[in-house]
Amino acid sequence: MAVPQPFVWQSRVAFVDTDASQRIHYTAMLKHFEAAESEFLRSLGFHYRDLKPLGLDWPRVHVDCDYLSPPYYDDLMDIAVSVERVGRTSFTLAFDVTIAGAGVSKGRITVVCVRNGKAHPLPEAFAEKLSRAGTDEAI
Repeated sequence: MAVPQPFVWQSRVAFVDTDASQRIHYTAMLKHFEAAESEFLRSLGFHYRDLKPLGLDWPRVHVDCDYLSPPYYDDLMDIAVSVERVGRTSFTLAFDVTIAGAGVSKGRITVVCVRNGKAHPLPEAFAEKLSRAGTDEAI
């Protein structure tokens, strides 16, 4: 069985992302995770906006990030996104950030599908695509 390959998206550390030392501010990394998440879902043919007419919302219920070394202003980051878990009503994405192959940060975001304020099953086609992401079957 083939090992799933992560989706990789590049993002540059903008000046607005940094603190006075020109290192990335810890909260800015989460914005880069979210941008990589959007591009990952787009690569699967989905966007939260497209699912809005179904009355679905997508709150984050857990976010974590470990910082391994500081990225600085103008550094080009490779953000690898992989599916860690697909549940009935939620999914978790894992993020592995590197600069020139060196580890910068690792994190996870758990997203729940919600309708009318309550957890709702993931749309079937969406859950299937997430489950197959990064495999030869994803095509």
